[in-house]
Amino acid sequence: MFQWLEKRIDPFAPFDEEETPPASVSAFAWHYLRPVRLWLGVLFVASLVVGLFEASLYVIMGWVVDILATSTPDRLWADHGTGLMLVGGAILFVRPLLHFSHELITNQILVPQSTNMIRWRTHLYTLGHALGYFQADFAGRLANRITQGGPAIREIAVTILDTLLYVAIFAFTALGLFSSVSPWLALPMGLWIVVYIALLRYFVPRAKIRSLRVADTRSALVGRVVDSYTNILTVKLFARRAEERSAVRDSIAAHTQAFLNSFRLITGVGVVLTVMNSVLLVATGALSIVLWMRGLMTSGEAATGISLVMRILAMSGWVMQSVRGVFENIGVVQESMQTIARPHGIVDVPRATQLQVPRGEVRFEGVSFHYGREDGVIEDLDLTIRPGEKVGLVGTSGAGKTTITSLLLRLHDVEKGRILIDGQDIARVSQDSLRSAIAMVTQDTSLLHRSIRDNIAYGRPGAEESAIVEAARLAHAHEFILELEDNRGRRGYDAHVGERGVKLSGGQRQRIAIARVILKDAPILVLDEATSALDSEVEAAIQEALSTLMEGKTVVAIAHRLSTIAALDRLIVIDRGRIVEEGTHAQLLRRDGLYARFWRRQSGGFLGADEQAVS
Repeated sequence: MFQWLEKRIDPFAPFDEEETPPASVSAFAWHYLRPVRLWLGVLFVASLVVGLFEASLYVIMGWVVDILATSTPDRLWADHGTGLMLVGGAILFVRPLLHFSHELITNQILVPQSTNMIRWRTHLYTLGHALGYFQADFAGRLANRITQGGPAIREIAVTILDTLLYVAIFAFTALGLFSSVSPWLALPMGLWIVVYIALLRYFVPRAKIRSLRVADTRSALVGRVVDSYTNILTVKLFARRAEERSAVRDSIAAHTQAFLNSFRLITGVGVVLTVMNSVLLVATGALSIVLWMRGLMTSGEAATGISLVMRILAMSGWVMQSVRGVFENIGVVQESMQTIARPHGIVDVPRATQLQVPRGEVRFEGVSFHYGREDGVIEDLDLTIRPGEKVGLVGTSGAGKTTITSLLLRLHDVEKGRILIDGQDIARVSQDSLRSAIAMVTQDTSLLHRSIRDNIAYGRPGAEESAIVEAARLAHAHEFILELEDNRGRRGYDAHVGERGVKLSGGQRQRIAIARVILKDAPILVLDEATSALDSEVEAAIQEALSTLMEGKTVVAIAHRLSTIAALDRLIVIDRGRIVEEGTHAQLLRRDGLYARFWRRQSGGFLGADEQAVS
């Protein structure tokens, strides 16, 4: 039974991953709750039935008090035995069944599945954002908003449908009972409900604002802590522990202050609520005694009324805390919404086609890109790379070389012009098919915190073990991989590499990245300082593997160390986003232009500092 119920909601059910979530809290929450609306309706009905049954117990208690007051012991069972047995049976069997059903709906169907369904959907939508989105925020803060958003949205729905409905049933049952006896008896309860609603109207907006501040400072704190841990090597190398402690201390202080501001409101409202509850209890009790003395109210009705009031008073603080919890969660949802509910910066056009690369020609036609500025970076770039041609991009730091490769991969959209691969505009094909056709090794190599095997096979899931090992051999990584062991005792290709691959040296990470590209075997190859972290001996060996890899492929290579790209078919010299020279290594040296100056001024194989300063 449990397994059947737990499969009623599929957290991974298909949905439109490109649909931008709404930008208001209620619409944002409903956007993610809509797939489980049927079960939310079932929970509403279950909560209604349970609440009505629980409230009826107090009415039954009044009935029992009355029959005890009016019956003699020898006639009690004869006159009321059937009714008492039915009441006892309902309490023994019906009540546990109702509560069990309610718990099944809440715990087995709704809570775990809906929580993780929301996390899954917000995660997939967030993955679709452009690269700049992730570069502009803390990874820890983004992760916190994804993981916290799911429970917050679910808790809002469950609390409103369950807790608040349950209490409302008690309040209006008491009001109905009192009204049937005397309007005067109903007056304190009615006034209490009105003042309670007014108190909520005062409390809720302020709690909402302060809860958002608490959520925001909490995420900032998490982001700051994760940033320190992620860059722990930099922290230690520059002896900045005191500064990092100070930054985290400031974040904790800000979060503490936000917390205190929130609880000041809660304390004040709690005092007002206590006074209201005391007045209601005294007023109801006094009126019940007066009405009983005048014969207008039975003992059972008085007992029921006072018991209901005491139950409501006990629950009123709980309700206030529940409402506070709702609006704390609303603060979390607001924060998540501000992060998540943004349109994707780069999207596939409707009915985008799959890129086909039979030849591998790459053509830039009048391409301009300025990172949102008025000018600079790439200006009216025209460049054709023939099928199978090996092209090197040369220029100072900031000249636009890496930007060109980023535009080719559509990590950014061009602001003017277009880029074609075998005549297909990359803006009109799917991003996944585009990037599947291009293999890239970057100068800043980061690996996933998974096994070596998973990292190498990342571009070709399901690759056979023999192919993974062969790629590692070609990248001269097999030998050091066999010697690896992580902190859980996993060895070799099973060893995990740590976050961003921090357990490996820069050269080892780069060799893993090269093995990954070798295994992917895409028709277009981009090398951005692919061997910059390698020593000369290993680099020479890997250059042979790369030469084999480049056969039959279109290649775009970037290197400050000009000797590594001098043998390519053509070198393109970029300066301030424009092509200023192109030709073979020998041709460019004879031309005695910018490339020749770079070549002469290299020191130890790198561009001289004065040339790097040009940009």
